[in-house]
Amino acid sequence: MYLLELAFDGSPDRLAVRPAHRERLRVLHEAGRVVMAGPYSDETGALLLFDVTAKEFDAIIDDDPYYRAPGVTIVRRQEWVPLFR
Repeated sequence: MYLLELAFDGSPDRLAVRPAHRERLRVLHEAGRVVMAGPYSDETGALLLFDVTAKEFDAIIDDDPYYRAPGVTIVRRQEWVPLFR
């Protein structure tokens, strides 16, 4: 599994690409590749958890313009080994 942590700087520019990003996440969730995803309650960032290989994880990030949108910074990309599933 892999986690992705994002930070938002308050720029409204990211909101223009957010609907397409959320649709991508919905499709990935339905396919079992996104376990959980969502923004922090204060809108300062988000946390996403993927059940994919390293290669798939990189492709997901590369294919989604949201992760490069103004106001969005990738804070952490990390492999995660859960004790319980």
